[in-house]
Amino acid sequence: MTNDTKILTFSERDKKVLKLILIEGSANLLVLLAKLFVGLSTGSMAVLADAIHSLTDVANNIVAWVVVRLSAMPADREHPYGHRKFETLAVFVLATFLAVLAFEIARNAVTKEVTEIVSGQIELIVMVIVLVINISLAVWQRYWAKKLKSSIMLADAAHTFADVLTTIIVIIGWQLSSMGFLILDRLCALGVAGFVFYLSYSLYKTAFPVLVDEYAIDPEDIKRAVFNVDGVKEVGRIRSRWIGSDIALDVVVSVNAKLTTEESHRIADKIETIIEQQFKVRDAFIHIEPFKE
Repeated sequence: MTNDTKILTFSERDKKVLKLILIEGSANLLVLLAKLFVGLSTGSMAVLADAIHSLTDVANNIVAWVVVRLSAMPADREHPYGHRKFETLAVFVLATFLAVLAFEIARNAVTKEVTEIVSGQIELIVMVIVLVINISLAVWQRYWAKKLKSSIMLADAAHTFADVLTTIIVIIGWQLSSMGFLILDRLCALGVAGFVFYLSYSLYKTAFPVLVDEYAIDPEDIKRAVFNVDGVKEVGRIRSRWIGSDIALDVVVSVNAKLTTEESHRIADKIETIIEQQFKVRDAFIHIEPFKE
């Protein structure tokens, strides 16, 4: 590791995430107001649908800010593993919110009648600026999400990338609709709904395994690593799960029954060190039992 590499503590990480979320929220609010202005000025359902889509970004930023503060709280009696799963819960709630929103966008696109859609140079410039902001924001979010290993920021980044795609489609559809092809505005609004549905599905796929405690590491990989430690006779129960972006793991290991407590403890320490280093486990618990011949 180089000397200039800085490792963030969890406290520093959470402070950084909160600061980034506030910056994201400000940018998303600006984008929302810009799209709302264009949608109301032109009468385009597609642009208004895109504005509603951006509303979810702002709502998500507000929820994320509150949740990150909660998840940064230390472990207590009621939450012995800490509060980091609140991050995953927020992703799940956002996915549900997006699914409902996508349904409403699709319903309005099918049922609402539009007789005229206009275009203007100012409105077009505003939408292009919005597009540039979203592209920059998406790249920036993804960089920091990976750097800080924040699932909720990664969800934000995915959401913003979807905004970029939908905004491009919306701008094209809006311009063509203003030339008389009104059906394209309706189709673009449905396209936005489709993107939002897909985003909702992808967020469900991210959150659900964590919330139902699906294993975080393949048990066979753990078993092979544990058997590399001298003195291990048998590997029993292996359980791993995600706690937000962290991994908790417990393993039952059998050793020679004639070993002293100190010798058994030394083996457990070696196993714990290997697991934490090889699999980036934050909380490892090794239970030692006497091996039965």
